[in-house]
Order: sequence, then structure tokens, then C-alpha cells
Amino acid sequence: MSGVRRSAAVLAAASLLVAGCGTSAPQGDPNAPLEVWTRSLEDTAKVYEKIFSDFTAKTGIKIDYKPVYNDFDKRMQERAASRDLPDLVITDVSALGVYQSQGMVTEIDRAGFAGGADLVERAWNNAKGADGKFYGVPVSTQAQATFIRKDWREKLGKPVPTTWAELVDLAKAFTTGDPDGNGQSDTYGMLVPGSTDRGYLAWWASSYLWQAGGDILAEEGGKYRVAVDSPGTVAAVEWLRGMFCDTVAGGHSVVQPGALTTITNDAHTFFEQGKAGIYLTGPYMMGRFDKAPGKDKYEVIASPKGPHGSTVLGEGENMYLMAGSARPADQKKLAEFMVSPDAQKAGMQGVPRPVVRLPVNSKVDVNAVYNDPRWSTVAKVYAESARPFPNVPNFQPFRQQTAETLNALFARCGTDIRAELGKLAANLNKELKSQGMAK
Repeated sequence: MSGVRRSAAVLAAASLLVAGCGTSAPQGDPNAPLEVWTRSLEDTAKVYEKIFSDFTAKTGIKIDYKPVYNDFDKRMQERAASRDLPDLVITDVSALGVYQSQGMVTEIDRAGFAGGADLVERAWNNAKGADGKFYGVPVSTQAQATFIRKDWREKLGKPVPTTWAELVDLAKAFTTGDPDGNGQSDTYGMLVPGSTDRGYLAWWASSYLWQAGGDILAEEGGKYRVAVDSPGTVAAVEWLRGMFCDTVAGGHSVVQPGALTTITNDAHTFFEQGKAGIYLTGPYMMGRFDKAPGKDKYEVIASPKGPHGSTVLGEGENMYLMAGSARPADQKKLAEFMVSPDAQKAGMQGVPRPVVRLPVNSKVDVNAVYNDPRWSTVAKVYAESARPFPNVPNFQPFRQQTAETLNALFARCGTDIRAELGKLAANLNKELKSQGMAK
């Protein structure tokens, strides 16, 4: 069974098991602590612990906090299948469609949500389902930015890239120019999390598709059409494949070795350890990279412009109030606390990296809290150039299938790009129709 079919089968089975979960009798002990999950590594877990401790001190409501990273989605489906969901979950906005379609989350009444009027509308849109209703509370937003080894760039006498052509030129220089000065050919220009796991490659490549005028799905009047075989997408994929397939001096490409099996958490170490010099990623990595390679050794810039601009992926995290909880009033209290100015600021000041990247509360000043021009750059990019993935009931199948096709195209350099994207488009069109979102 392919990864896509296996994933679909798991979701379908879980959907049957949790259907009606939102209308079933409350589960669990109404006096037990609220069970809260976040999709987090241990470093960010400490930030959440502080926020939840503050909440308990203020309200007396105890929290049973569980940071989960490995197999997060699988473990959530297991809990859904056993009809024993956590009370609240903080994870990517991309989870909303799956959670809502499976009946795993409760609807949010914005009018009755304390502090909801202070949240920026664009953030609220991250919690909106395909039916126009809200099934989560936004707690953080962000936009991707381009991280560059500034010391390497300056050593090689290269300008800050503002166009695709300059970006490729810099990537080649980092690969062939011995920017670390060790006399060995062991540095690479582009750092790519190219694994198909969770659709990572499509997540990374999406910004470049948009910058070329392409897309995976294009919205038309509240519905969508498949655009993964459009001229803009074809042009973007041809350009991207050049990074994987065109060799430079030394006989290798500008991307790091093993890129097509690299997940995001493994990708970070290449930049951290001075093996790759350009990385399109989220601003949450600044705290880690400030330690290694060091704050003075890299810069954060807006993505260089492609043929159709510099649009990048803008997403974030929602807090989901899970169905079946015996504590709906306390669920709501914690969600309201998470978007308060105090909690938002505490999340932004997390060490080594924040759990609230850009605040969703309009009363929180990004510049005043961070006092860091890099975060000002990210905020500007989010306001002017960021966009989310399409608002379909479940975008994951589209992202997953796109990642698998791109991975195969970049691994087999002679493959016909138009033909393979055409096959992908046919499959995505079937998925679009099955979700009732086809134009």
C-alpha cells in the first residue's frame, strides 16, 4: 500500500470511529486536570510549561501537559480511535481540516470568545474551516524567510540576493567557493528538507511555486481547480530541479547530500554545523541558529523575487478544543488565556525559541517585545507577502502527493516534468472532487 493510500485508510478508519464524537456524552473525570498536547520538542515545552503554570496560578485550573513531537499525528489518531482525546491540542493550522472532518474538534463561537475582538482577522482565518465556521483559536502566526550565512556571503563578495538569479548565483558560490576556508569541497548552497514525510518537500517548494506564478490548487469563487500542471508550476519545478540536477565544479549539485530523504528537524543541523548556507524556513529557527552558527554569522531576509514576486508560505498554530471533553468551560478559559497579551508575550520570549512567533493579539507590539530587526522583517513579510495553503477540508493529500511527485522528479533528472505533473493533476482533481471542492 502506498504512503498516500495507507494514510487515507488510517484517516478513514479513524473517521468512522470518531464520527459523532462532538455530540457524544462527555468523557473523563470533570475534576481531573486538563490534558493538553502541543506538537513540540523539549526545548519549546519549557515555554509552554511556564504559560500553563501562569494559567493555573491565575485560575486554579490544573494542567496535565504533554509535549509530543515524534508520531504526533499517528498518536492523535490512536486517541481519536479510542474516543479518548486530550482536552486541548496546539498544533499546525494544517490539522484543522482533518480534525473538523472527523468530528474531533468543537466549533468556536467568536462572538462569545473573550478577547476575540483583539485578534487580527488574518489570524482568525487560520482557524476557519472550508464551511466558513471556526474550529480552532489562532495562537501564533509566521511567515517563511530566507536564512543566509552572512559571513560566507561577505567573504565571497556577493550581494544580498533580491532575485532568483542572484539566489542561484549565491548558492553556486557557496558550493564551489570554499566559504568556510577549510580547503575542502564540503559546503553546499541550498538546504532542502526534501523528504516526502508529512509532505515536507511540497511544504518547502510551495513558496517557489507561487513565486513563479504556479500553484497546487487555485481558488475560484470559493471552490478550487487543480493548478499543479499550470505553466507557472512547470516553470518553477524546472527551476527547482536545476538545483538538484545541474552539477557545478566538483561534480555535485548545490543542495546538500541526501536532501530528498531529509526531514526538517534533520535539515537544521546542516545550517547549524556550517554545511549549507541558504535555508528557506520559519523564523522560529532564529533562537537555535543564534547559538550555532552564531547570531553574527547569518542574516534573515525576505525571499528573493521570482518571475511573479516573492510570495511565501504563511501559516501558524491553532489551539483546538477537542470534542468529548468533560471540561468545556475550562477548555475555553485556557484558549482565552493563550491569546491574552500576557500569554502572547510570554510565548514570544521563550528561550531558546518562541512558541508564539508573530502575535495574534493586535495589542502586542512585535517590535517592542522582540527589539530585533529580523523579527520586524518577518512581520513585514507576513503582512505583505505571505499566504496560507488552500482552505479545503483536508489539504494533506494534496501536499503529500505533490511532495512524492516532486521528490521523484528531482531524483530522476531525465523525467518529463510536464507529463508527470499532468498525472499528478489528474490524481489531485479526483481528490478535489471527493472533497466537494472542485470548481
